[in-house]
Amino acid sequence: MAEPYKIVIGLEVHVQLLTKTKLFCGCPNKFGLPPNSAVCPVCLGMPGSLPVMNRKAFELSLKAALALNCSIASHPGEKPGYTKWDRKNYYYPDLPKNYQISQYELPFSHDGFLEINVHPDPKKGYTPKKVGIIRAHLEEDAGKNIHDESGRGGDTRVDLNRTGTPLLEIVSHPDMNSPEEAIAYLEEIRLLLRELAVSDCEMQEGSLRCDANVNVHIPKPDEPKGYAATPLVEIKNLNSFRAVGRAITYEAKRQYEQFQKDPVNYRIGKLLKTTAGWDDAKGRTEVQRHKEEAADYRYFPEPDLVPVIVSKEQLDAVKATMGELPQAQRQRLQSQYGLSLYDAEVLSSKGRKMVAYFEEVAKELAGDGKTAANRLSDLVFPALTERHEEIEEFPIRPAAFATFLKATGSLPKMDRLSVFAVVLEKGLDVEAAKKEVGIKEFDESALRAAAIAAIAANPKAVADFKGGKDSAKMAIVGHVMKNNKGAPNDVVRKLVDEELGK
Repeated sequence: MAEPYKIVIGLEVHVQLLTKTKLFCGCPNKFGLPPNSAVCPVCLGMPGSLPVMNRKAFELSLKAALALNCSIASHPGEKPGYTKWDRKNYYYPDLPKNYQISQYELPFSHDGFLEINVHPDPKKGYTPKKVGIIRAHLEEDAGKNIHDESGRGGDTRVDLNRTGTPLLEIVSHPDMNSPEEAIAYLEEIRLLLRELAVSDCEMQEGSLRCDANVNVHIPKPDEPKGYAATPLVEIKNLNSFRAVGRAITYEAKRQYEQFQKDPVNYRIGKLLKTTAGWDDAKGRTEVQRHKEEAADYRYFPEPDLVPVIVSKEQLDAVKATMGELPQAQRQRLQSQYGLSLYDAEVLSSKGRKMVAYFEEVAKELAGDGKTAANRLSDLVFPALTERHEEIEEFPIRPAAFATFLKATGSLPKMDRLSVFAVVLEKGLDVEAAKKEVGIKEFDESALRAAAIAAIAANPKAVADFKGGKDSAKMAIVGHVMKNNKGAPNDVVRKLVDEELGK
């Protein structure tokens, strides 16, 4: 049942970049170090210390911006790109300088988009949708507050290791209209940035964080726009894709119910934008404060860093290193190998190395991409999960896997699984693994003779089948299988069908 309102969602995604050191100093950019062990006068904002920009962070941001179809910042008289730094002034315990070096007036990149595949209805299939990107800018991260959650009013401790870590903030337009679309957008960003080695995007480590801006539009024919809009709420503390979906669903419903109670005053423009935290244990949002506007941050140019000019040669060099991006890859897998979008999405989601493995297998199978994709899903993906391995570590390489598929193509699924397990665990070849499992090789002429004998031995089943009861033939198939253990079920069915049709 459709909701009586339209959800409007914009996401702010913060991604920590894969650099060895922080954005403006030489401290290590590494997760899991002892608290406050990776700090120096620069990232602590000590008087007299000066920042120096990390070139690798700049290059990674440029790669991400191009992959997100963004325009690189330009300035009158400066081509092709010009971007500068600003100080964003605010006080938090985890920000020792009392300002953050960020970008405001001339962000690193702007006006991009990311295409996602949304699933409105299983019967209708997949629908592509472009989510606009307002800006993607580079900034330094703040530290981390560690709260005592015992409920006894304990202390809050501050770990400043994360202070100064290079951060790319990607701000979308409010183009998403369901929790599912928001999650699809986040999954696509994570896949894209991992493939480009821009970030590891590990939410549990904080290298990918997300804030969701949510409000709802309620149909109102008497309104100038045809709807009334509730005040915007920015939801923070979203540390998993599941939490993103739950928080958006809860907040949209809460806003609609609040509007029903006070339709005159609970509207955008009449109330300030607010910030809310998400309590995953309680499954609800909790308002924290009114959201600051740009003027509240008192932005001004960072005096200790020079602007950055991007040349066409730099852009071309970065583009040459990007390789095939996920959306283009999915389209190629469909057109080249005849895969469904679902199969192409599954393969693409597992990364370029898995796609390369698949393509080698498909090549060995004379381009049969569908069989290669199906058997990867049946056999290889579960094995990788169980063994905690990546595809490059998997002992059965593509050519050997293709050989296995050719030798087991006629086996029933469970027999194929059993043989694969033995090949994987003991390193046997396919024929030796078949013998160990107890699978015999059958001559088709012998199986046809067995099918003819089974038909003669089951006159009632034959009569029922001829009378229109199609399932009656299974008694005949079962008779053949009982007397020929390990025979390929699909071959036996085909032979029984042929003999019954005579």
